[in-house]
Amino acid sequence: MAGYIAFTVLLVLVAIERIIELVVSKRNLRWSFSQGGIEFGRSHYKYMVVIHIFLLLGSLLEVWIVRPILNPLLSWTMFGFAIGSQVLRWWCISTLGRRWNTLVVIIPGMPAIQDGPYKWLKHPNYVAVVIEGFALPMVGFAWRTALIFTFLNIFVLTARLKSENAALATLPKAP
Repeated sequence: MAGYIAFTVLLVLVAIERIIELVVSKRNLRWSFSQGGIEFGRSHYKYMVVIHIFLLLGSLLEVWIVRPILNPLLSWTMFGFAIGSQVLRWWCISTLGRRWNTLVVIIPGMPAIQDGPYKWLKHPNYVAVVIEGFALPMVGFAWRTALIFTFLNIFVLTARLKSENAALATLPKAP
């Protein structure tokens, strides 16, 4: 029972973190649009929101309904991956600064960011999403949710990457 409660607390903390992300995103969107920002490919966004809500609610419901036997080694390992994904996500957010938001918006004339995790990966935030999408539910051994999210995320990320790559292709190359 204590493991289920700890897992629930973890999910609540992640939900709070998501709300903070949305506040930061909204503030950054206002700035981006004031700088002439152009949005690309919103059609996939609603699906992205739905599967991310599913990730949290599905994990919570699966753990409390199925009541899996928690394996401490697996839970702690997946917790480490989930925390690592959050660290990578916030490294991306802090590196992009005002240019980060949950939509695909570019500011014409500004080159793509090449610092922080973007020095090594073109889309490090999506690496964080993929890791978290599997690891977070697996902290509570909600393997069904982990698999469903991962499967659905393939389609959402494919659309998202297509939009983002098209947007990035319009930017000048960094010096």
